[in-house]
Amino acid sequence: MNRSPYITNAPTVSSIMFKVLLALMPGIAVYAWLFGGGVLITLVLATATALVTEALMLKLRHRPIQPFLSDYSAVITAWLLALAIPPLAPWWLIVVGTAFSIIIAKQLYGGLGYNPFNPAMVGYAVLLISFPVVMTKWPIALSMVETKLNFMDQFHYIFNQTLPANITIDAVTSATPLDYLKTQLKLNQSMEMIQSSPIFGVLGTQGSEYIALAYLAGGLFLWQQRVITWHLPTAFLGGIAVMASFFWAIDASQYANPMFHLFSGASMLGAFFILTDPVSGPTTPKAKLYFAAGAGIITYLIRVYGGYPDGVAFAVIFMNICVPLIDTYTQPRVFGHEK
Repeated sequence: MNRSPYITNAPTVSSIMFKVLLALMPGIAVYAWLFGGGVLITLVLATATALVTEALMLKLRHRPIQPFLSDYSAVITAWLLALAIPPLAPWWLIVVGTAFSIIIAKQLYGGLGYNPFNPAMVGYAVLLISFPVVMTKWPIALSMVETKLNFMDQFHYIFNQTLPANITIDAVTSATPLDYLKTQLKLNQSMEMIQSSPIFGVLGTQGSEYIALAYLAGGLFLWQQRVITWHLPTAFLGGIAVMASFFWAIDASQYANPMFHLFSGASMLGAFFILTDPVSGPTTPKAKLYFAAGAGIITYLIRVYGGYPDGVAFAVIFMNICVPLIDTYTQPRVFGHEK
């Protein structure tokens, strides 16, 4: 007679995390193609910082180092943070943010499996609150500027904050399109006039919409591999789409259409790679729907009415706080017991 357990080849943490890294590759490739190699430098800096700080904290906690470094969880945190901040940000910014994510938001809570908040989003939120000017200056797509920064130009700017004599930083960077949209609306500009700016594309913002499509492809790969379920991405994007559709239907001259919000900012990255964190998120299917829908609604409200250009990080952190309550009220009935 066969006896339980019946799952004998359960996937390891390292195999799951490695698939997540693979799924991020298309987005990173498109990112580097459109905005230059600065993002690759940021990724390397973040990865090195994450591994060093993780090893240091494990040593201080008298825990084995190799098993935890080889599960790729620190690398996932590093990559998500690196992809969320401007690729031309100074080197110390990504180092500080990554170290904070690993040390404070992860290891001080007990390491992987014990952290109540998404470490990458905690690091991002700290950087955005502490250094708002640096965090809201994003590069312009290379196709939109006459004088382009090559890889070495971006390297020197990240480490030395210096550019070639014929290039100014204002010529290659600008406020995020979401921030530009909010600012122009406050100046009583119509949505039609605002979106005629060259920084906006067909679906979302110029260049970023293609990165969003690449993240979508990577997310579908994770779903096909059963690394994630459909509940979190669908509910998150659905929450954004429903809110955007409601306000757009009320006044299309003052509110962007749903497609713009879905393919701008960190919507796709958040849907498939941030909210799907198995540690800081909910466990039951119904809880995942409530959790992600709430994050989508809060993201939209921060984008439109808040003081920050995007709201994914703050929405995720707020909903992380609600996870125990959501899980408590969505647990399925135990067989043999009354509900």
